[in-house]
Amino acid sequence: MDVKAGLFYIFSAVLLFAAFRVITARNPVHAALFLVLAFFQAAMVWMLLKAEFLAIVLVLVYVGAVMVLFLFVVMMLDINLDSIRQGFWRHFPLAATVGALIALEMAAVLMGGFGGGEPPRVTVVLGQAPGQFSNTRELGTLLYTQYLYPLEIASVLLLVAIIAAIALTLRERKDSKAISSSEQIRVQARDRVQVLKMTATQPAIATAQGADAAAPADTEKKA
Repeated sequence: MDVKAGLFYIFSAVLLFAAFRVITARNPVHAALFLVLAFFQAAMVWMLLKAEFLAIVLVLVYVGAVMVLFLFVVMMLDINLDSIRQGFWRHFPLAATVGALIALEMAAVLMGGFGGGEPPRVTVVLGQAPGQFSNTRELGTLLYTQYLYPLEIASVLLLVAIIAAIALTLRERKDSKAISSSEQIRVQARDRVQVLKMTATQPAIATAQGADAAAPADTEKKA
């Protein structure tokens, strides 16, 4: 066993352990951290396959953006763990059946791919040296030529998801006290403060005389 094979087995073992802990950890924050570890190990496997661009994209996009955002959301939300754990064993047989089916399908695909055939060869364009081969350039060429329509469909789906998230977030609530910015700009000074002149309930002189008469009475009671 060479060094590359040994690293592959180490990264794969840590990846499987982290993925198992994602679904078995009781604390959702710990589950999110184990998912970050799983993404890192998957990126290392991509590095062993000499797909450096995919590895760095996996780290930057999923670990640097998606998982950090998810981790902050989980830490800020007040999650009731008892309600999450309810009904786990009731749905466990169905989940185990679906998981076993997915594992069998992946095993069939992987065994069929590694069973026979020659290893893929790197095609070298005329006038290009073998050392100048770029995974990023070849990936971009495939995405925007052979897989252009799936890429456009995926971009449309992401756009619809973004619009739906914004629409759900910005929907008007009945208990909202927000003020329109256009109304704030059009407001004038006389609209902000209004002085009202109201008649007094009692004359000012009578009030003063009543206060003077009440003072000696209080003095007599104290004496």
